[in-house]
Amino acid sequence: MESLPKISYINDLEQWRSEFSFHIPIKIRFSETDMFGHVNNVSPFIYFEEGRIEFLKAAGVFGRDNTENGMPIVADLQCDYHKQLFFDDTLKLYVKVNHVGKTSLDIHYMAANEKDELCLTGRGRMVYINRQTGKPVSINESMKEKLINQ
Repeated sequence: MESLPKISYINDLEQWRSEFSFHIPIKIRFSETDMFGHVNNVSPFIYFEEGRIEFLKAAGVFGRDNTENGMPIVADLQCDYHKQLFFDDTLKLYVKVNHVGKTSLDIHYMAANEKDELCLTGRGRMVYINRQTGKPVSINESMKEKLINQ
């Protein structure tokens, strides 16, 4: 089993890792690298966004037809870097909902390379808000169920 430094949002790495099922492939593009040849530190946030959108679409809660109850916005986002990534590397980016509250949800991310080594871990909170007022709105039970079961 891999050894990572203590990460505040992961209690048991093996258990945490086993809870992921949804993933998308990421192929690192040349434009995502910096002058040192490795992935720029902002690129994982783009990968997280891509994974988050695909996850929400797969759960059936993303898109114009699903915003009558509010729209999701990112309230915070965190990334921990564990291995360097380079142009043309291929990753599996995993996404899961860790917790659904009254108006927000906590999403976790994990990226593994072709050797199944953890390269990135992350988490972020999304809040559902009313488009007109910008105030938080409740996540309905149907949406909660879809998010938890994805």
